[in-house]
Amino acid sequence: MSAESTEEVIAAVTEEQEEPQETQSKTASRLEEEGDIAADYLEELLDIADIDGDIDIEIRNGRTYISIGADEESAALDSLVGRDGEVLEALQELARLSVLSATESRSRLVLDINGYRKERAGVLQQIAEDAVAKVKESGGTVALEPMSAYERKIVHDAVADLGFVSESEGEGAGRHIVVSAD
Repeated sequence: MSAESTEEVIAAVTEEQEEPQETQSKTASRLEEEGDIAADYLEELLDIADIDGDIDIEIRNGRTYISIGADEESAALDSLVGRDGEVLEALQELARLSVLSATESRSRLVLDINGYRKERAGVLQQIAEDAVAKVKESGGTVALEPMSAYERKIVHDAVADLGFVSESEGEGAGRHIVVSAD
């Protein structure tokens, strides 16, 4: 191999190695842009509703996480969570739509208000552990209550970490997880 072709190979390999970093930078800046757009939208919404809250944006695992909280207990922010997180889910979808209309690309951002999702993740972990215990005891399958896609993902991950199998079944609002040993 000539020195010239060796240099070409090295240049090509170096270029390939730099590409993922460039892609990661583009992804990170796209996620930051999503966060800024959604945060602006949510801030306007809070202003209209005359609700005080601090908005934080964080990029983790290829997703934008936005949390709204207050230094002290806020019933107004709790009302934005709603019963079983229904209002929170709706606000998250509206924030995603604001990003879509501004960027013409879909967002997978996650919205949390007053730590609801963090607290709920602990509950979902316990639900997964209880389901696995029932499967161990009975040897059969356990069907869980319907939940959102985000919550199903948390349960699927928890069940897999425990060495068991889970699958989503059903459609729409009735979509739920079935846990089994294999």
